[in-house]
Amino acid sequence: MRSLSIFGATGSVGTSTLDLVRQDRSAWDVKVLTANCSAGELARLAREFDAELAVVADESCLADLREALAGSGIESAGGAAALCDAARTTADITVAAIVGCAGLEPVMAAIEQGNTIALANKEALVSAGEVMTAAVAKYGATLLPVDSEHNAIFQCLAGGKTEDVRWITLTASGGPLRTWSQAELEAATPAQAVAHPNWDMGAKISVDSASMFNKGLELIEAHHLFPVGLDRLRIVVHPQSVIHSMVEYRDGSTLAQLGPSDMKVPIASCLAWPDRMDTPCEPLDLPAIGSLTFEAPDETRFPATRLARHAAMAGGAAPAVLNAANEVAVAAFLAGKIAFTRIAVMVEQTLTDYTPAAPGSLADVMAVDAAAREKASAMLESA
Repeated sequence: MRSLSIFGATGSVGTSTLDLVRQDRSAWDVKVLTANCSAGELARLAREFDAELAVVADESCLADLREALAGSGIESAGGAAALCDAARTTADITVAAIVGCAGLEPVMAAIEQGNTIALANKEALVSAGEVMTAAVAKYGATLLPVDSEHNAIFQCLAGGKTEDVRWITLTASGGPLRTWSQAELEAATPAQAVAHPNWDMGAKISVDSASMFNKGLELIEAHHLFPVGLDRLRIVVHPQSVIHSMVEYRDGSTLAQLGPSDMKVPIASCLAWPDRMDTPCEPLDLPAIGSLTFEAPDETRFPATRLARHAAMAGGAAPAVLNAANEVAVAAFLAGKIAFTRIAVMVEQTLTDYTPAAPGSLADVMAVDAAAREKASAMLESA
């Protein structure tokens, strides 16, 4: 039996993880489950999986959680500090799936315990990559990438050496607006932007996929996870989302990881690592798929990948500024306050207007994040 903690248990990654645990319940000892609020759902899951502790990030939801857990014997807690305390719980695997910068401090707390972390929180490496990777080395933690692209690269690098890598290629579906004209993009609605053709994801990440910011953020993540140099990282649009990423070696061999568009596959890869486990996913039917196509990214209509690469090259605080501004802009788009094309404009303007010193600690990262959000939000007010 292996012990497991899931941070963000009610989100898409968390629920997919629990679906895998249900397949062989006797193989897993669930220690901690957390949610932002969703007290009723969190309590239901905590009871089902006999968790030791349930935590809500929003402390105002704690009373509801305690009421829902009454008589269960399951401990409950609430607030940011409680999340970090829970992350210090020793577990064989900690799934870090809290969306946004709210997940940074729990991830760092788990790293400082030397835990094995299945990392689904993009912001950990985008906003605090240098701080986080230094902490991983210091405390002997292990990061296993949950993102389908990074997990694919991880698998393709198994048994290989980074010095033998010629290229790492991140594939991008291009999202639901891939073929739209500039005029059509300017009129895109939130409903259209979140209607991803291949993946079932939350609203924020779906918009990021449509804008290509998701791929830009993944480029920055890959830069920290796989230190081959930014000049050896590239992006290719692959609409079918069958090849999740590729690694080309200096001898001309290219290894690609293929699989269904289902997050259970990379999650299972992390849960079972270094072994394998069954998933309920349907096997690939290549004759039915028929063909796989590839395109170069269009950074005129979708400038996000260009902005992300420049931020990665600048280093320091730039990736954190990019991420924070994007979160503010996406929230504004989803709320109907700005046009879809305005997202990249806001991010680029924030990067231009705000160039703080490189963060040396997680506290510095959080301060940069807060200030960048203020700068981006001010643009909304003056628009």
